[in-house]
Amino acid sequence: MASEGDVKLLGTVVSPFAVRVRMALHLKGVSYEYLEQDLFDKGELLLASNPVHKKVPVLIHADRPVCESLAIVEYVDQVWTDAASILPADPYGRAVARFWAAYVDDKLFPAWIGILRAATEEDRAEKLDAALAVVGPMEEALAQCSGGKDYFAGDSVGYLDIALGCNLFWFEALREMFGVTIIAAGSTPLLAAWAERFVQREAAKKAAPPMKSMVDYAGKLRSIWAAAATAAK
Repeated sequence: MASEGDVKLLGTVVSPFAVRVRMALHLKGVSYEYLEQDLFDKGELLLASNPVHKKVPVLIHADRPVCESLAIVEYVDQVWTDAASILPADPYGRAVARFWAAYVDDKLFPAWIGILRAATEEDRAEKLDAALAVVGPMEEALAQCSGGKDYFAGDSVGYLDIALGCNLFWFEALREMFGVTIIAAGSTPLLAAWAERFVQREAAKKAAPPMKSMVDYAGKLRSIWAAAATAAK
């Protein structure tokens, strides 16, 4: 596997953003040391490496930290150039991929977190409707970006594929916990077929968080949110 200098990744196994970076590293064939972080009791290395946001993921390459998952993915793509590029080759393609990747983080991530936070079935149904409304435009984005091929990047997995794909494991966890479906063949058939293909890729399999870890973490978060809501009353 390709490597250049000492590479460490600070993350949590359940973080979709850390999963995103792990997939990029696997796509590029980069050897790295993975260091699991406790976000409920943050360690000195994480706080020193990301003093602004104090969150994962953080890539440490040759003792220099790089923060924020999308920035890390671009860094990985630009540093390790032996493997196929993750970002599109042309400027317009890169701009489009970055636009939709930002859409995933700014719109889709908060939408599915809303499902997880919902305290009642009625609230969860409303949050699901909101998430489905956010997912809808991604169907057309896939059609346009892929050119009718298997992935957003065409024949192979690329930047937008991993930007969205890192969330798929949590979509499955939400289905396991609450019986909700965010990407459905009936409403978004292209995305549904893409998702089935994506999770079978080796990079996705290597980065996939265990279902039990996600469910346990979700339970801890929901307890914290419930306690905070009670205290605010």
